[in-house]
Amino acid sequence: MFAVEVRDHIMIAHSFPSPTFGPAQGVHGATFTVDAAFFTDSIDDEGLVIDMGLATDALGAALAPLRYQNLDDVPAFKGKFTTTEFLCKEIFDSLAQTARDGGLGDASRLKKLRITLHESHVARAWYEANL
Repeated sequence: MFAVEVRDHIMIAHSFPSPTFGPAQGVHGATFTVDAAFFTDSIDDEGLVIDMGLATDALGAALAPLRYQNLDDVPAFKGKFTTTEFLCKEIFDSLAQTARDGGLGDASRLKKLRITLHESHVARAWYEANL
């Protein structure tokens, strides 16, 4: 399987109002490095998985609504724990919709997508699924 991976980052604030999260119960900030990997079984006639420029633009667009936001104030996230894992799925859903809408060019060959959020140099989470 072939893949192209692009990277961006977001800065957010949020809180986790549950004793499970210890000191992270209070409002705190996070800077995530975000990787989006696009997978296909074969490269196209021009040797590509996907145009890296389109992939980079699409990732930026998926992240735009999250940038510099306190996620506790985002209506769509009301009552949800905006964990790293949760955010991976949110970003995945946005990019998958972009692919379905043709925003990644001819994305019909794409087989799956993986979104990885790096919380730090020692911790990360990802969501991966078929398209």
